[in-house]
Amino acid sequence: MGFFGIFSKEKKENLDKGLKKTKESFFGKLSRTVAGRSKVDDAVLDELEEILISSDVGVETTLKIIERIQQRAARDKYMNVGELNVILKEEIENLLEENGSADSLIPFDFSKKPYVVLVVGVNGAGKTTTVGKIASQLKNDGKKVFLGAADTFRAAAVDQLTIWSERAAVPIIKQKQGADPASVAFDTVKSAVANNADVVLIDTAGRLHNKVNLMNELSKMSKVIQKIIPDAPHEVLLVLDGSTGQNAFRQAEEFTKATNVTAMALTKLDGTAKGGVVIGISDKFNIPVKFIGVGEGIDDLQIFNKKEFVNSLFRQQL
Repeated sequence: MGFFGIFSKEKKENLDKGLKKTKESFFGKLSRTVAGRSKVDDAVLDELEEILISSDVGVETTLKIIERIQQRAARDKYMNVGELNVILKEEIENLLEENGSADSLIPFDFSKKPYVVLVVGVNGAGKTTTVGKIASQLKNDGKKVFLGAADTFRAAAVDQLTIWSERAAVPIIKQKQGADPASVAFDTVKSAVANNADVVLIDTAGRLHNKVNLMNELSKMSKVIQKIIPDAPHEVLLVLDGSTGQNAFRQAEEFTKATNVTAMALTKLDGTAKGGVVIGISDKFNIPVKFIGVGEGIDDLQIFNKKEFVNSLFRQQL
């Protein structure tokens, strides 16, 4: 199953399976809300609001969706409950379309060679695993990938990324624990350029106890990388644990304040009923979600396709 290209039947099945808990929770509640009702009235909309918030869509995004449904109901004069799923699906699709979520079959600009990505996020969000899975899938699609183990504060992070590099059969640049992360980043990019690599993925320290330190560290990395590639890094990818719901919102808030996040990856959606967090985070931060994790397998990290994501949420429910 290729990383790029068409959204295959296998990818759809993996997505459906990964969002199963969210679908069961959301539509189970929605079915109970509309049972015995003939039209969408204020009481139905109030309960829909509670359902969306409990699915971690977020308060602001939920209110946007409810307002749009109210406007349509007022315009059409009457809306029956049978239409609610269709209209809800359309409004979620419209919201994702408007906020600029990535829908590209190819998430990186390979005309910039190598394309340099700094990967950030707190420990436990699946940051290093995400780096490894992206590297593995890129390698399988014929791309030359270099990994940089710049999370030098945690020996386990370097060891974990080394395992992924061996599994994916891609080079890794690393130094001893406690080494200067900027030095690792510099060596990684220098080696990648010398070896004509397509993509560089640099795993950074997973902590956010001090925003100033984080900002300074990432700024220093960027400056040394720019000595080799003036317009790099080309991406700062924030990895968030989707299963943490509102905590993922808070982490996104803190990281976007601390550094220039340009893209997001939401992991562990298969283990939660809080899949609505993808919709809320996309809307609130207006930063593209490029990847979602819907399982433990390498191929369960998917390029985020907003249309297929919404289709999956509503599949077999309409």
